Amino acid sequence: MRYVIILAGGKGTRLASRLNGKPKPLVDIAGIPLLERQILLLKQCGFDSVMILVNYMAEQIVQFCRERHNFGMDITIIDDGEPRGTAGAVLAALSAIPDEVEDFLVVYGDTLLNVNLERLLAFHAQHKGDASLFLHPNDHPHDSDLVEIDSGGRITAFHPYPHPEDAELANLVNAALYVVRRAALVPWFSLAQEPPRVIDFAKDLFPQMLARGKRLYGWCSHEYIRDVGTPERLDKAERDIAVGIYQRGSSLTPRPAVFLDRDGVINQEVGFLRRRDQFTLLPGAGDAIRKLNRAGWLVVVVTNQPVLARGECSEDELRAIHARMDTQLGEYGAFIDRLYVCPHHPDKGFAGEVPELKIACTCRKPEPGLLLRAQADMNIELRKSWLVGDRTGDILAGQRAGVRTILVQTGDAGKDGKYAVQPDYVRADLAAAVETILSDDK
Repeated sequence: MRYVIILAGGKGTRLASRLNGKPKPLVDIAGIPLLERQILLLKQCGFDSVMILVNYMAEQIVQFCRERHNFGMDITIIDDGEPRGTAGAVLAALSAIPDEVEDFLVVYGDTLLNVNLERLLAFHAQHKGDASLFLHPNDHPHDSDLVEIDSGGRITAFHPYPHPEDAELANLVNAALYVVRRAALVPWFSLAQEPPRVIDFAKDLFPQMLARGKRLYGWCSHEYIRDVGTPERLDKAERDIAVGIYQRGSSLTPRPAVFLDRDGVINQEVGFLRRRDQFTLLPGAGDAIRKLNRAGWLVVVVTNQPVLARGECSEDELRAIHARMDTQLGEYGAFIDRLYVCPHHPDKGFAGEVPELKIACTCRKPEPGLLLRAQADMNIELRKSWLVGDRTGDILAGQRAGVRTILVQTGDAGKDGKYAVQPDYVRADLAAAVETILSDDK
């Protein structure tokens, strides 16, 4: 049995001007109520049993499902009475979940999503965690709840909004979509038996679980999921539907990408960048990446980082560098969908080098390994994709992967001369390269 709980009890105060007397889960999005879009996606992904937790205008949601014959699914609707918060509502309903259900999905009633849920469920099963959270980058990380993970995907910290002014954090946003192991919630079940308390998953329960040693994991995805809880966010979601971004949101649908080298393309070239304080965005880079984001392109960074193999930069420092990149891009409303790093370097003889990384590999550009790994992970349509780089090795990697290429005249500007290659275009910088890509796409 695939079981899901939809948290549909919100009043929708911020969205009142668009609700026309309806509860928030029934808000119209491009002609279809949000709850209907959610249930149809769940049905498509093999979920057969749904519990909807309602509160405000509960009778309208009951009538809505009844008129549609529960969409041919086993739907249970529970009015949880007084507001309890996201986690509080689930804890209060825990005893109503069938005994055979060991893990269940939690969906918030104000999110529009087009996600291949099979991959999230497989990730949860593989890691055997107590909860798996769907994480993604967004264009406003500064006012979002952020999550920190290690190299294996295990969550190490939560960073709720508001963040300290000087914080530089990875753009991994808690998207309010979870797979939860039922048994892991039992220690907190008593909270639901007390006078109702407002308990939130992101700000209360998950941090408590982490503090008690529970195994929480983050599934990082580029797929489409948006909070539509304000008029502005609702308008943005409807624009996404109008131009097809929502429809292409699932990883089941191939999408083109723009692959970007890092140093000399996104940030200023400093030789070998070893420390966070050396990272500075190039002028125009943030605006250029935002344009790609809003046009629906996947933005994927592919970067050689021999400083790891040479022992000149630790993995922790590299994560800090990329957190700074995420933070600076976020100031422009821009984000990177995924970042791939080659840590290898074939030449030996450096003080402090890491022997296991001093190898010839298939991921170090000009080899196309990073691009091909991204293609497999994200279902990228390579023949419609682009690579933007400042070195001949970048261009050759792109050509070997079968994508179109643009050499920018920032950074090394192709003057390294290592490979005899001819890019499809030469442009002044990333901003000019993006204009070419967007013009070609029309």
